[in-house]
Amino acid sequence: PRVELAWAMKAHQHAQVYFNLISSVDPKFLNLTKVDDRIYGEFRKPFGDLKIDVLDPEELKSEAAKAKWRPFCLRFEGVVEDFNYGTLLRLDCRQEYTEENSILG
Repeated sequence: PRVELAWAMKAHQHAQVYFNLISSVDPKFLNLTKVDDRIYGEFRKPFGDLKIDVLDPEELKSEAAKAKWRPFCLRFEGVVEDFNYGTLLRLDCRQEYTEENSILG
């Protein structure tokens, strides 16, 4: 529980910074890391059918989903700082970060 709480706190801080960035800059011109294109390309290989505009929590947290997410994240060990930290996600990208519209992944 302490680790998850620490992840949630760090994820919340990252979410605030991220939301400020995407609210002030056109996201198509925004790169959060030097390897954004690589991350997205690698992401689409195992998650090609995953809808990213409106997320289904089951597609993120089920045992089958976790079995796909772990190897994906491990590809970025040594490439992306905090590659295996939890991430606060908006379930519906058209809505704000709220308790009902957020999930820790």
